[in-house]
Amino acid sequence: MATQLKTPSDVRAQVSPEEWERRVDLACAYRLVNHYGWDDLIFTHLSVRVPGPEHHFLINPYNLMFDEITASSLVKIDVHGNPVMETPYITNPAGFTIHSAVHMAREDAHAVMHLHTPMGQAVSAQSDGLMPLTQTAMLIRDEIAYHHYEGVAVDLDERERLVADLGTKNAMILRNHGTLAVGETVGEAFIRLYFLERACEAQIHALSGGVQLLNHPPQGAPEKTREQGATGLKMVGNMLAWPALRRRMDRIDPSYAN
Repeated sequence: MATQLKTPSDVRAQVSPEEWERRVDLACAYRLVNHYGWDDLIFTHLSVRVPGPEHHFLINPYNLMFDEITASSLVKIDVHGNPVMETPYITNPAGFTIHSAVHMAREDAHAVMHLHTPMGQAVSAQSDGLMPLTQTAMLIRDEIAYHHYEGVAVDLDERERLVADLGTKNAMILRNHGTLAVGETVGEAFIRLYFLERACEAQIHALSGGVQLLNHPPQGAPEKTREQGATGLKMVGNMLAWPALRRRMDRIDPSYAN
């Protein structure tokens, strides 16, 4: 399928410079998800809002692996998940159910990222959810909302309940399902998702040694850590960590920007 795509210059010529930059950021995020081993074959999605009043979004082609995605191959869709620009790729409108709910309910949620990693799913299946066992967990824990499992997320009626559960939080654990993060930029959403996934991974490793051997932080430490990270995560993510991640992907495989 990839050989059927128009040349990158053709796609780039059809979109604004602002949209192209978001395409490059989002394609980089897809490659990074693959790099960290967080992808789930062709499933799950990362999306970003296209600048402008049309309520259009960019999302992955449904038939490409994450390490194949480029800025040009991203599909531009409307709020219903239907393509609004010519594309040779398959789209999955049902897969946009979760993303469309968050994008439309939250004006600040320009980027929405959802994963099915084993560690994220494992924590989502634990009754306590994310526990304040590590510094990473304490930094992100106050940003997390929870949404109970209702089956495969193709029921449009679920959108109202999902956004109600998310509220003003910027991350979510979807019970028995996976993780989700939002941000005003692709970089911000990705860094938030990175912290959430790392915290989940550390929790599963810690619990593997037995609950009786856990060392819990002293009283007040989780709250202090939360306050310390309240503004730092967003600033560091946008200004420092995301540019560094872009450079990493440039070294590994710069073809994402095509």
